[in-house]
Amino acid sequence: MTTDSKKIEHSLNDLIEIARDGDDFYTEAAAKVDNPELSSLFSQMAAHKREIVTGLGADVAATGGEPAERGTMVGSMHQLYSKVRAAFGDTDYAYVAELEESEDRLLDAFRDTIKDTGTPPAARAAAEKYLPRVVECHGIMRNRKLAMKDAG
Repeated sequence: MTTDSKKIEHSLNDLIEIARDGDDFYTEAAAKVDNPELSSLFSQMAAHKREIVTGLGADVAATGGEPAERGTMVGSMHQLYSKVRAAFGDTDYAYVAELEESEDRLLDAFRDTIKDTGTPPAARAAAEKYLPRVVECHGIMRNRKLAMKDAG
């Protein structure tokens, strides 16, 4: 494996881990909320994250690397915090607010990878390929959070 391949693997595995956090978190939230519309939305968002994980994993494997198989510690802590927060308040809003923060984290990671001058072109191209979906999901959750906050 070349140095460039290792850099690609590292860059993309960071994105895979954060997207996997999102998949896990959305899947959990879909099962916890009582609102069927939110549960369906969360399931769709989890599927989007799985698509990103699968696609980036294939890109890592194509360089001879090993795709990340787990999420991050930060993601696990974020989920735990959300469970506690939901236990003391509006479960739906708590999950939406925390999931929107998870979207912020993923969007920031994609943007950082793309603008980092040390990112290999192949890793940048892979991140750019999925950025529109990441931006779309971020917007959906931001708008949902704002709508719930205004209604509440």
